[in-house]
Parts: sequence; C-alpha cells; structure tokens
Amino acid sequence: MRHAIASFAVLLTSGAAIAQDFELPGQMSWTAYDTGSAGYNQAVAIGAALQDAAGINLRVLPGKNDISRTEPLRQGRVEFSATGVGGSFMAQEGAFEFGAENWGPQPIRVLLANNGGAINLTVGVAGDEGIETFADLAGKRVAYIVGAPALNVNTEAYLAYGGLTWDDVERVEFGGFGASWTGLVEDEVDAAFAATNSGNAYEAAAGPRGLFWPPIDAEDTEAVERMQAIAPFLVPNTATVGATIDGTDGYAGAGYAYPVLIATDETDADLAYNMTKAMVELFPQYDGKAPGIAGWALDKQDMQWVVPYHEGAIRYFEEAGVWSDEAQTHNDDLIVRQEVLTAAWEALQEESPADWDAAWAERRREALAQAGLDVVF
Repeated sequence: MRHAIASFAVLLTSGAAIAQDFELPGQMSWTAYDTGSAGYNQAVAIGAALQDAAGINLRVLPGKNDISRTEPLRQGRVEFSATGVGGSFMAQEGAFEFGAENWGPQPIRVLLANNGGAINLTVGVAGDEGIETFADLAGKRVAYIVGAPALNVNTEAYLAYGGLTWDDVERVEFGGFGASWTGLVEDEVDAAFAATNSGNAYEAAAGPRGLFWPPIDAEDTEAVERMQAIAPFLVPNTATVGATIDGTDGYAGAGYAYPVLIATDETDADLAYNMTKAMVELFPQYDGKAPGIAGWALDKQDMQWVVPYHEGAIRYFEEAGVWSDEAQTHNDDLIVRQEVLTAAWEALQEESPADWDAAWAERRREALAQAGLDVVF
C-alpha cells in the first residue's frame, strides 16, 4: 500500500504551533451511514481536513445498513468504518443480523468515537400526527430498516419506554436509513430513528409534515429501565444540536456514541495509530464543520466503552497520557468477551444445527452466562 507522510502544524490553546507527522495512505476509504446522515456529513468534513492538511483523499462510501457498512471492512476493501452501535457492539456480539450463519461475532476494534452529548439518537415523529409521547405511537406507522439491527433495536427501546412493542404499531419496512426519512416526509410512515443533527431530520422539519421529538423523562425510572433493558447503551441526555432544537434550551431525550470509527483486530497497528493521531491532531481543522462533530475531541473519549480499542489507538492514547491501567484491564476483559463468543460460534458450527438462528441465540446466552459475563440480547 502506497503511503504519504503528512506534516502539518497544530495550533494549541496556548497559541503555540507544534509540527506533527503522521503516515497514512494517500487515498483511503471509509464506510459510513447513508448520504445526508450525521455520520456521513462528519466523515466528509474529516475527509476535507485530511485533504487540506495533508493531501489525503478520503472516499466516504455510504451504506444503507450495518451489514453493508461492515462487509467492506471485513473484506479489507476499506480501511475503516464510521458506524454506530450496530456495526460495533452488535457486530462484536454476533447479535441480530450478525448472528446469521455467514457472519458471527466480529473482532471489532475502536479508534475513536463521537461522544458529543450535544445530540440525541432518538425516534422522531411527523409533526402533523399529534404524537406527544412515545406511548402515543400505539397504532402508528413506525419505520423498520432491513439489515440495520442498531436502528431497529433503538426504535424498539423507545417503544418500550412508552410501554409498547412492535406488535403495538404498524411496522413499515425500508431498505435504508435515508429511505425511512423520505418515507416520513412523504407520509409513508409516522416515526423513524435518527440522530437529531441528521440532515434527513432537518429536511423533515422543513417539510410539509414538520417534525417532533417525543421527550424522555430521566426521572421516570421504570420507563428508562424498560428502554435500557432493550438497549443498555442508551442514556438520558439533553441535546442542544439538531432539527427543531438549535437555538433552544435543549431537548431531553437519550443518546450514545455516534459515529464510532472502527477497524478489526487484523487492521495494521501502525495504520490504526496514525489514523487515531490524525483524527485527534486534525480536530481543530474539522471542528464545527458539521453538526455535532465536536464529540470527536480527545477529552470526550470514553476509554471504558462496550467495544475494545485497537492496539494502535491505545499506543497513541498512551503517548497522549490519557490511557490508564483501569482502561487496559477493561479493554482486556472485552477482548476475552469476544473470544468467548467466537469460541461458542465455532463450536456450534461444528454441530451444524438444523435451526441455526435458534441454536445460536441459545448458545450465545449460555456461553456468556457460563463465563460470568453480562448477557445482552
């Protein structure tokens, strides 16, 4: 692979300029969410910073669902993927679509994640339906994205907050995230999941039906527990960035890290190190260039997240003085979790069960429980 050594100056808060070097391919590719999504827009902004600072061409490939974003990474056709909890946590877990016999638990590794807190990831509803709470979704048309377990589990979690299940609503299937929001604008569906700063959400807010975000009451512990029983990574949060939210006192919803820049355990350590370094040290160049992008800052990283970090990223964190013994122990434990899931998967493959989906769902839970690990999904 041909590499380009990029040297540039980073302006620190003190005003001093320090030359930094990183080595990355002159041309790179990431997968990301659909065109118009917050993740896609942020990846494009990061690509512009790489181009301006180092002449590196970043090609951003939009994917309609978690499988289409992860497959190029698995095949080595892209260096990284800017994904969500589906392509990271659920891929690691071998859950939902990743539990299919041709997939299984994936050795996902994180470089950085957007933990901005300024946005929520939630279900928006058409403003002309009179929906004020998640309980009001009963009997309404709710988007379901084929091949996108993260989006669908999150939607299910918000239904659970309102005391509902998929059986209580009319499930409308779409082939991708963008299509679901086009469906909301065009009155094909009444509710869809998105980041509040998604371009699609802004389009819906400006459309003929309008847009409303039903609130989450953090003090309603029973409702929050129902939500987190489905999606444990969702946390109540007040967003200040997004469609209908900008310039207000904020919207009380819930959120999680998005996008998450991931690799696999086979990704070259030097490549992961240099990508992490470039992301951190180019941050002043792309900060503010897309809604919600501030969450990529180094001081916003959660070093004890639900998916392990890549060894190359850890090398940079150690140099930056932000990695701890506790973080390393947590990371090691997550890798053990992945190994337990992989071993269970390989053992089940040897047995060739007639009903793979049912057998894997049971074997997966058994393996985690026997190893004393949290059973999710």
